[in-house]
Amino acid sequence: MTRVEQQDQVILARDQALQQSHQTLQQRDLKIGQLTHEVALLKRHKYGQRSEHLNVLQISLLDEVVDADIAAIEAELEQLSAPTAARPEKRQPKRSPLPTELPRTEIRHEPENTQCRCGCQLKRIGEDVSEKLDYTPGVFTVERHIRGKWVCDSCETLTQAPMPAHVIDKGIPTTGLLAQVLIAKYADHLPLYRQEQIFTRAGVALPRSILAEWVGLCGVQLQPLVDALRDALLKEAVLHADETPVPMLSPGKKKTHKAYIWAYASTAFSDLKAVVYDFAPGRAGQHARDMLGDWTGKLVCDDYSGYKAGFERGMTEIGCMAHARRKFVELHVVGKSQIAGQAVDYIKQLYKVEQDARDLTADERQQLRQEHSKPILKTLHEWILAQRLKVPDGTAIANALDYSLKRWAALTRYLDDGAIPIDNNPIENLIRPWALGRKNWLFAGPLRSGTSATAVMSLIQSAKLNGHEPYAYLKDVLTRLPTQKASAINELLPHNWNPTTDH
Repeated sequence: MTRVEQQDQVILARDQALQQSHQTLQQRDLKIGQLTHEVALLKRHKYGQRSEHLNVLQISLLDEVVDADIAAIEAELEQLSAPTAARPEKRQPKRSPLPTELPRTEIRHEPENTQCRCGCQLKRIGEDVSEKLDYTPGVFTVERHIRGKWVCDSCETLTQAPMPAHVIDKGIPTTGLLAQVLIAKYADHLPLYRQEQIFTRAGVALPRSILAEWVGLCGVQLQPLVDALRDALLKEAVLHADETPVPMLSPGKKKTHKAYIWAYASTAFSDLKAVVYDFAPGRAGQHARDMLGDWTGKLVCDDYSGYKAGFERGMTEIGCMAHARRKFVELHVVGKSQIAGQAVDYIKQLYKVEQDARDLTADERQQLRQEHSKPILKTLHEWILAQRLKVPDGTAIANALDYSLKRWAALTRYLDDGAIPIDNNPIENLIRPWALGRKNWLFAGPLRSGTSATAVMSLIQSAKLNGHEPYAYLKDVLTRLPTQKASAINELLPHNWNPTTDH
């Protein structure tokens, strides 16, 4: 290769690098513009005229999520703007001192070595003190972080131990208080305005706007952990899926409409114990496709059409026997239908086999199903076909029979794989907390508050599945997250987590 050709290659490589850098900057600027517009809309709602069509509770809940969203967006904007030239330092609001009557625990931070690099002994000349608010149910305490100042008389070098990294830089709350706020809101369904009242009774007035800001910032910080949890979940061969409606009110709108929480979880037969929630503005199948991506495993779900496109591109549909049974149970209980009662008895026999197979290996479970469940299902299928000929179209019992016949292939696929569950009940149990707290949920468009909620709930419920106390898990994760290497983020996932003992 001639020298000219080499120079041409170098120039070409530089041009490509410049073009790539230009595209990256364009994408970043576009994202910054979108976020800036989004936060402007939210602030206009916060400081603008309130709609008379909203009741006091709706206004309170909406204010909470708007404040959380503003904090989350501003945190993202700060991250995106970090590579640019130095920007004016954000003006911090003046913080009121913490009540003097609260118990205080001193935590001292001193240099590991008090000898100067020039060889002289350092002399302590003072200290910096910062205070963080901690909380255990009903009791506030204060952590006093004391950092001694050490100076060398010879070279006047000042040495001081740094403050430990914190999930909210220069924030007032300890990770214990942050974990308490998140657990109370997302696990115990306590809106922030109620937490504000509880904290005031305990001796510290924490405005819900401040609590909302903490929630929004924690949601941003925890998102990489949830992304890693999703990646782990999509390595599973079999998944559960379900969805439930939640109320959403976009700023400026006068009434709520239905958004949806989608849930995806591993099975009881898997070594992985995890659930990931996803927030979407509707129930369109595209949301499931966006979440599952290229995954082509076996999906246990109800007869919702939104999953059909996934089955057409390689996923395998697994039916839920509990859904089929439920249709017969309703007719048997309400209408005393003898046909429905007989169907319930057949399905009860199938669940007896599953009870016997619970602690077996996948191969042993499949063999037991082939020996015992397959004959029962054959008899049940023949019986359903015979009964269907006897009942008129359009009746409730005909609809129940048709449901099972239409989904027979999906309902019986569990026979051929011991790793497949018979029903979708586990995911229904995991999505129940959203239904129980529905009166205390209100999400603000465009989806940020819902994304934050599903991130925290994914970690809380996955921690429970792995036998962890969720408060202890979240507190430890929030403590370690600021210094955790991105390459080691999986160590903090609920199924891999081991608590630290040094804090």
